[in-house]
Amino acid sequence: MGHKKLSELGLRATAGGDVSVSGLAVDSRLVKEGMLFAALPGTAVHGGAFIQYALRMGASAVLTDAEGAKLAEAELAASDAALIVSENPRQVLAYTAALWFGAQPETMIAVTGTNGKTSVSSFARMIWQELGLRAVNLGTTGVEGDWSAPLAHTTPEPITLHRTLAAATEAGITHAAMEASSHGLSQYRLDGVQLAAAGFTNFTQDHLDYHATFEEYFDAKAALFGRVLGDDGVAVINIDDPRGPDMAAIAQKREIEVISVGRMEGADIQLTAQRFHGMGQEVFFKHNSRGYRADLKLMGGFQAENVLLAAGLVIAAGEDPQAVFETLDHMETVRGRMQLAATRDNGASVFVDYSHTPDAIATALKAMRPHVPGRIIAIIGAGGDRDTSKRPLMGAAAAEHADVVIVTDDNPRSETPADIRAAVLQGCPEAYEVGDRAEAILRGVDLLQAGDALLIAGKGHETGQTIGDTVLPFDDVEQASVAVAALEGRI
Repeated sequence: MGHKKLSELGLRATAGGDVSVSGLAVDSRLVKEGMLFAALPGTAVHGGAFIQYALRMGASAVLTDAEGAKLAEAELAASDAALIVSENPRQVLAYTAALWFGAQPETMIAVTGTNGKTSVSSFARMIWQELGLRAVNLGTTGVEGDWSAPLAHTTPEPITLHRTLAAATEAGITHAAMEASSHGLSQYRLDGVQLAAAGFTNFTQDHLDYHATFEEYFDAKAALFGRVLGDDGVAVINIDDPRGPDMAAIAQKREIEVISVGRMEGADIQLTAQRFHGMGQEVFFKHNSRGYRADLKLMGGFQAENVLLAAGLVIAAGEDPQAVFETLDHMETVRGRMQLAATRDNGASVFVDYSHTPDAIATALKAMRPHVPGRIIAIIGAGGDRDTSKRPLMGAAAAEHADVVIVTDDNPRSETPADIRAAVLQGCPEAYEVGDRAEAILRGVDLLQAGDALLIAGKGHETGQTIGDTVLPFDDVEQASVAVAALEGRI
């Protein structure tokens, strides 16, 4: 990619002049001769502590804040490297990365909310593809669609993000839908992405291990509409969520156009009725006073809201409403989201879902009820090193909406698995406790009688289980298939 001067990247050196840089790095171990090193404030250690190592590796410029510059004052003074000091180095890095890589798909949208981000961004990508456009979605499941790549985070740090967007563009991708996590928004990772539209799904409890308060968590998500979305962008809001009107007000304050989606009378895209059948649903909705019908091959009432929000985003990004609505019959289940994993010989079904918050568990189980004539069995667990306050609430949600609950291990990480299970069990004391996840799935499948259904919640698309520092291969969909095959005598 050659070299670029700091001025070409929108940067002005505090000291050291308009030097040329050969690349960008946020990890001092990845610094090569001539690179710009971004020393960012961190939760545990300030990146300024690593400036000395970056300089030894040949960094020609350092971007940091006043605290970072002070941490490496002597090393910087003895170096020829240019220094850029900013009050907000994270945001500066995001804009710098956008200018460095220089290309992103011409039409981009982003969606935020506690639940539904992956589904909405995936459905938006599917709609574009049905319209004959080359599209991807980026987020929890990596980059999927007409071009694919792995991602370590839902919203990657800016260098990885813009490198990925540039590579997608080079591969001929013209349309991209992104998940905007609260972490990513609060750390300015999306600043520098040119968005045609931004969406909001819902707001419920999660990530209180990272955000100090519920309001701080909301403010992080609200930044998508208050800061990141450009003045000429369009906000697409689930108006049924209690915080939907608040998000709409934030966009309207900036005179940004708002498209409202929901069951509420007067919504721009109004869901008027649903009729459930087998593994799908017939959906009726209105747009510009005209009625439409779609037959969704998707489990769960909430999926209709996700699909219509995705449709709203695609329309907001410039596509014809009539053409968009005609694609909805072709939407497919998103990997790990209410995914049919296996079916017993007696007709009982096993579903895998990523629901890992109290609200998501309740929503998933309630959504199953119209499709399930018999009992609903739920397998739940909670991740270690994450928001501990939601654990009993997850147990209570499962106990309220399922007929049988099995509490097992999710990703315990560095915590003692039994302690996590005990916290979840506070909310569902009548539940079975089966620590080993494979055994819990086998037990759940074994309980299934004709007309029943099993929901395996928490891990969704994940293909590993994190215990301590080790990631062991584990796929809920695969385990469900194995359990059914074993119990039916197929293996």
